[in-house]
Amino acid sequence: MKHQHWIRSAALAGVIVLLTTGCSILGTGKKTDIDAPPTTDVDAKTTSASVTVDMSDEITSQMTIFVKDAKGFVTPVSIALPKTVSVAKTTLEYMVDGGPETSLLPAGFQGLLPKGTKVISLNIKDKQATVDFSKEFLTYDVKDERKLLEAITWNLTNFPTVEKVQLRVDGKDLKEMPKGKTPLDTPLARTMGINLEKAEDAEFGQSTPVTLYFLSKNDQDYKYYVPVTRLVKRTENIAQTVVDQLIKGPDLKKGLGAVFNTGTEVKSIKPTEGLITVDFSNKLLGADQKASGDALQSVILSLTENTAYKQVQIKVDGAVKITSTDNQNYSKPVLRPSHINPSKM
Repeated sequence: MKHQHWIRSAALAGVIVLLTTGCSILGTGKKTDIDAPPTTDVDAKTTSASVTVDMSDEITSQMTIFVKDAKGFVTPVSIALPKTVSVAKTTLEYMVDGGPETSLLPAGFQGLLPKGTKVISLNIKDKQATVDFSKEFLTYDVKDERKLLEAITWNLTNFPTVEKVQLRVDGKDLKEMPKGKTPLDTPLARTMGINLEKAEDAEFGQSTPVTLYFLSKNDQDYKYYVPVTRLVKRTENIAQTVVDQLIKGPDLKKGLGAVFNTGTEVKSIKPTEGLITVDFSNKLLGADQKASGDALQSVILSLTENTAYKQVQIKVDGAVKITSTDNQNYSKPVLRPSHINPSKM
């Protein structure tokens, strides 16, 4: 259990914490850090307005990059990128503010890498990506320092070959960020969280991080999921906590939207090898007796983000035959989507 990585990463947000627990897998008794999403060669078995699959075009491929939305959240957006030898390097190049991604992003979104930044090189070895940026990288706005680090780290750890990220500028390792003095003496990892917040009933030193996917929408009605790492009261029952926190909903003052009906209840959460089953009461259903497709996708994204389970089975009162508002098939176990938040541009 790599407690030190989370402790140090949480400190990057400007809080001093001594977190002594990480994420555990429900029912196994084992603990793990917040891992990169499970990867698979099989596309998700269901899609919604905010998920998509690879394009078949010969010269482009659907890829996910991490950028900033109009509310200031670091958010994944899937766009069509040119197929290149170094896909990971290309995704970073499309995260440069004012770069080629500008015309591809939804309204209100922008890259977090400073204008003019060039990716000199990107090397991946032993699960660590070492990125060498040009000197323009250091011209970032200090208020975006943590967001910049989150975007780079979560973008690169989306790839199954990357677990850690080391930053360089003009060939020299960065030991700290020059403006906000964020320490970089050890490689960054997904354990740093993203869009970090603390639950009201949580105490620093007695907390566990869970990453939850809530909904947002821009001025042009583009709907998308935002990952939020919330520090909650210490727990080892991660799967139950994730669903409970999703039902509790987002901090509405931040402009994110709830996905569950008021009064939604969980009857049981049962894990088996590679699969976790969540059984909701019929309060999950709306007046039309349909389950919100947004809520179901939020559950799938959040559970596969925080646990080792690669598939999620959704039930309502023990039944797997569910009619959803997005008209997708949830009667069978569902994999994590290949890509999140496809751009409408």
